[in-house]
Amino acid sequence: MNRPGPIELPSQYAPSEVEGPRYEHWEKAGYFAADAGSAAPAYCIVIPPPNVTGSLHIGHALDHTLIDALIRRRRMQGYNTLWLPGMDHAGIATQNVVERELAREGLSRHDLGREAFVERVWQWKAESGGKILGQMRRLGDSVDWSRERFTMDAGLSRAVQTIFKQLYDDGLIYRAERIINWCPRCLTALSDIEVDHSDDEGELTSIRYGDDDHSIVVATTRPETMLGDTAVAVHPDDPRYARLVGKTVELPLTGRRIPVIADDHVDPTFGTGAVKVTPAHDPNDFEIGRRHDLPSLTIMDEHGVITAHGPFEGLDRLEARPAVVAALRAQGRIVAEVRPYLHAVGHCSRCGTTVEPRQSLQWFVRVAPLAKAAGDAVRDGRVRLSPPEMNARYFGWVDEMHDWTISRQLWWGHRIPVFYGPNGQMRAVGPDEQAPQGWYQDPDVLDTWFSSALWPFSTLGWPDETPDLRTFYPTSVLVTGYDILFFWVARMMMFGLYAMRDKAPADAVPFRVVVLHGLVRDQFGKKMSKSRGNTVDPLDWIDRFGADATRFTLARGANPGSDIAISEEWAAGSRNFCNKLWNAVRFALLNGAHVPAAPLTPAAYSVPDQWILSRLSAVIAEVDELFEEFEFGKICDVLYHFAWDEVCDWYLELAKVPLTGDDQQAAQTTRQVLGFVLDQLLRLLHPVMPFVTDELWTALTGEDSVMVSLWPAFSYADPAAEAEISSLMRLVTEVRRFRSDQGLRPAQRVAARLVGIEATPLAGHEERIRSLLRLNPPADGFTASASLSVEGTTVELDVAGAIDVAAERRRLEKDLTAARSEAEQAERKLGNAEFTARAPVAVVDKTRARLAAARADITRLEDRLATL
Repeated sequence: MNRPGPIELPSQYAPSEVEGPRYEHWEKAGYFAADAGSAAPAYCIVIPPPNVTGSLHIGHALDHTLIDALIRRRRMQGYNTLWLPGMDHAGIATQNVVERELAREGLSRHDLGREAFVERVWQWKAESGGKILGQMRRLGDSVDWSRERFTMDAGLSRAVQTIFKQLYDDGLIYRAERIINWCPRCLTALSDIEVDHSDDEGELTSIRYGDDDHSIVVATTRPETMLGDTAVAVHPDDPRYARLVGKTVELPLTGRRIPVIADDHVDPTFGTGAVKVTPAHDPNDFEIGRRHDLPSLTIMDEHGVITAHGPFEGLDRLEARPAVVAALRAQGRIVAEVRPYLHAVGHCSRCGTTVEPRQSLQWFVRVAPLAKAAGDAVRDGRVRLSPPEMNARYFGWVDEMHDWTISRQLWWGHRIPVFYGPNGQMRAVGPDEQAPQGWYQDPDVLDTWFSSALWPFSTLGWPDETPDLRTFYPTSVLVTGYDILFFWVARMMMFGLYAMRDKAPADAVPFRVVVLHGLVRDQFGKKMSKSRGNTVDPLDWIDRFGADATRFTLARGANPGSDIAISEEWAAGSRNFCNKLWNAVRFALLNGAHVPAAPLTPAAYSVPDQWILSRLSAVIAEVDELFEEFEFGKICDVLYHFAWDEVCDWYLELAKVPLTGDDQQAAQTTRQVLGFVLDQLLRLLHPVMPFVTDELWTALTGEDSVMVSLWPAFSYADPAAEAEISSLMRLVTEVRRFRSDQGLRPAQRVAARLVGIEATPLAGHEERIRSLLRLNPPADGFTASASLSVEGTTVELDVAGAIDVAAERRRLEKDLTAARSEAEQAERKLGNAEFTARAPVAVVDKTRARLAAARADITRLEDRLATL
């Protein structure tokens, strides 16, 4: 649209003054809202639900930046986009938070009772939970807030109860005594994914069971569990113990005799080749016990306190460990002790307590058929993992998945919808059913991941056939970290395919593509942790650098499946990029640039205009291709270099010639081309940098928001113009370097003659070249004192009197001394045979490159000094 006069932006970009009002405008205008009745193609992403207890951390910021970029681009392409927000109720974490609050009041949850405690948690959620939702606004998340969900809301609770009953009725949920991971602090069962393993220092104690020829030595890191041993196992083909198999040995400290059994599970090459068997306190021992019909003796309670009768009763498991060893030592039963002994130990992911394997009556999902379906969906291409290198890891998980422990001994969460009758009856109750009078409900709640596994379809209204479910399922893309590929993604696949089993196979999957990004690390590639002091608070970065700079820094480091390194230096660089865009648009507006109403006609334009339009078209095509491959880092690099290097550093400088010249038609064309290029560039950048691009685009176009503008589709190729301007760039770059070598300041104007340019393709660019190089036309009596031949043109300069020869000689001699010193150091290193033999190849190559560069500098400086 044509402007009556130039618009002037403030001299500096202030993110804090722009971001809040911009977001408020988008939200009030309804730009985030999806329409289930729209005829436009649907594009849906469900947010990985953050915990209700959480704040926006750098991992969230990365996730949300990438998702928002995908959603904003599709919205501009005309899709009916839905980014569905919500939160997870985070069973253990939330219960812990509220229990700590009660403890400060001198109370426990048992003082309140179950119903009052759950009401207290809901009260906490209303007052303190979900602060991350406001932080998402600060980042610029364009989620449809009207569809916000919570894993404990009425609709999702109904979905949980429905699928539980379906799975139960199909024999895919069962109750059984099994060895599970148990947290003595949280007093609940944990699934495998809720256990963090680390290599901890402990002790390996070798103990002699039995006496004389009927003795056998076992080694253990948990000697306290020997109180519950019911056998010693050896491999059936191990000749060392063949005579003992079928006999019994005395279990020290207890007086009990236990059998020696043969089992293929035992590795005869590990340790002594004999293992103690404690079926109630070890998962492998439990399976051995089932195969050999061994009794299971539980020797500690849910708090990890020893319950076996005798001198150790009442001791905590970690107190009992040295006490048991001391008693064995006193009896002469200790054969060897290795300390420290590094071994893998499981810890509760919530509180860090050492997990205790414990035999317990729990609820499980029978995963075999569900996991097979989840694997098949990737194998046959209905779901694509990006990058495809993640397929092997995914199959490794789903193909070997163990049955999933889904019961938790908590009060906050979805209570298991199973009721028990007075005569031992058991029934799963659906959401529209009532349990018989007098029956009582199972006290446990479901694992938080159970409701999270329903997220792609429960949030859209399942089990009802809602308009949202019909329109947006399957969802289009899931964006998440590779670290929860197994924990969350696989479970959504299992439950989605099961819940939607009546649909066509291609439409039963929960999402079409899973985009897996890496973990955010510091600039040195180290994992972020509070102990290292290298964590980044994204809200702090937003305060200091702005949301766009924070987002751009994260997206620029995001390559499929790879970890992301970030630093404050890079965030500051992204802020500088925002300022560069601001200054470019401000310059354009001050010079009357505008977006033309009529289509462009590049054939009639100048070569620089044709060049920038051709480059713009190529960049649009490249960005489109990269978006389809989720190459966010490459997208940012392409746009950064096009905007900074080509638009700002070259085209704006080339445009100054017609903009300040006497040819009004040429000036008007350049204003239109400049306006058009900036319009398209801001649209391309908008998905990653929404705030600054919207502020600039609305100033440039006078329209409401770039967010609802059309995605660029401009197409124009002019290889000749690109070649011509590339030649101009090479000439200007070489002459700039030559000027610097001559000691001329960048802005210093000197007289010059361009000999032979009229016979080159650059003949029509002399005025632009002189403008870019600060070269005056030669006056009468011009005498060249320096010259350079490049691109078929000899550039002759008159630098006499333009520089202080003595000062320049001193500068050059100083630089020459430094170059010779650099060369000598590199030569000494490379002359050291030990260095070249032992140093990494990359280090040696770098040293050789330093030597070559230093020698080139020496030659250049000596030549310049000779000229002077």
